[in-house]
Amino acid sequence: MSEKPEFFADGQAYERLMGRWSRLAGDIFLDWLALPKGLRWLDIGCGNGAFTEAIMAHGAPAETVGIDPSEGQLAYARNRPGAKGAQFRVAGAQELPFADNSFDAATMALVISFVPDPLQAVREMARVVRPGGSIAAYMWGFPGGGLPLEPIQAVLRSMGAPNVNPPGYEASRQDRMRAIWAQAGLQAVETRVIRIRLHYSSFDDFWDSNSVPVGPAGKALELLSPERREQLKAQLRKQLPQPDGTISYEAFANAVKGHVPA
Repeated sequence: MSEKPEFFADGQAYERLMGRWSRLAGDIFLDWLALPKGLRWLDIGCGNGAFTEAIMAHGAPAETVGIDPSEGQLAYARNRPGAKGAQFRVAGAQELPFADNSFDAATMALVISFVPDPLQAVREMARVVRPGGSIAAYMWGFPGGGLPLEPIQAVLRSMGAPNVNPPGYEASRQDRMRAIWAQAGLQAVETRVIRIRLHYSSFDDFWDSNSVPVGPAGKALELLSPERREQLKAQLRKQLPQPDGTISYEAFANAVKGHVPA
């Protein structure tokens, strides 16, 4: 996916930013899929391997392949203890380098909004998955404020900063996901909302995690002047911490699944 590396090229930084939250959402997603063990899985846009690791823990797959456009992310993925045995390769979502019917299941975790043509990507997933196999995805709900970075995004908007959502953020809408799956010819399409609660031990924990220069919001923060950056931090300090200094709020993702026609 040549569509993603400019935002996410550092696996370690991405782990700081999103690792703990993507794992929470990913576990709920996998429970919802409820697929049998021993399948051949394709993890599209696998990034630094967090979701690949979850697949291997949940599904005891016969084969797991993760693809991503960022070699920096894949280098991190290859060193994950829980992802040993998975194969990782540089590739894009819209032209999958696999033969027809190569897998039993294909997933996109937190990816669809960064793919220029989501329908083409889902059609490619359907091509490489066998008849009757499963095609699924989940993505933070950008339009509804579901992103774990929403507090920062909201303050940036109040400061008149440009929109920092990815160009394809509308693809994260539940109705849009359902429509894409239907257009791709998938059957038994279902959607759901995955809600998780984020907890930070302090404001410093929140800021250190969310101010890394990866992703659209991270890149926007990097471009702020020192004065504007301090203004943003001051506003967040006013509105986020609870009386004990901790920070807690909800994020949500939209999920979709369907089957390749038998």
